[in-house]
Amino acid sequence: MKILEANNIFAGYGKSEVLHGVSIYIEKEEAITIIGPNGAGKSTLLKAIMGYIPIFKGDIYWRGDNITHLKPHEKVNRGFGYVPQLGNVFPSLTVRENLEMGGFIRSKEIVKERMDKAFQLFPILADRLKQKAGTLSGGQSQMLGMARALMTDPEVLMLDEPSAGLSPMVSEEVFSIITDIHKKMGRAIIIIEQDAYQSLSISDRGYVLVMGQNEFEDRADKILSNEKIREAYLGG
Repeated sequence: MKILEANNIFAGYGKSEVLHGVSIYIEKEEAITIIGPNGAGKSTLLKAIMGYIPIFKGDIYWRGDNITHLKPHEKVNRGFGYVPQLGNVFPSLTVRENLEMGGFIRSKEIVKERMDKAFQLFPILADRLKQKAGTLSGGQSQMLGMARALMTDPEVLMLDEPSAGLSPMVSEEVFSIITDIHKKMGRAIIIIEQDAYQSLSISDRGYVLVMGQNEFEDRADKILSNEKIREAYLGG
């Protein structure tokens, strides 16, 4: 069952068009990875889906309803979670305050319950509740960003470069947690990732974007085994 569809999306910044008719979809409890060269429009696509930049043409559907022009907070209420590559935590706030901000529209009881669940996924955060987010390591900050997004109990979680700047060991830990969110919590996940191999290996399907357009789509394992795709976009 398709829960989210982006159909023929044209979008960009100001008068500059970055996406030229991109289409993707994700099914319930599915994980997809979007890859492509720098400047292909991957991050722009997530921002357009969330409503952070204007869509010039095309439509976003959530469970069959057209939500193209809903504001970001309205999409969060529908079941969207989004962790941008940059600015995914409030550096001047503590870990606890960041999590509380993530669930600010929920009751105190629900916030406490979801914080407890977050600590099961991210136990390291439980030991740093009073620590300012700006003093966390890169991996810890990424974990806090994901934990904060999960405070609204989203049905689909969109992650923009979750391993950016992380060491291979920490990156592996982050992807292990993403796998748990997908498999154990049953969340649909859209991943944009520089480590395409690692991301595709935990995904069901993948998309390749080039110059703001769809270039290729297939099962993740098929993309990983496609020699031309490997050479062009996965480093051979």
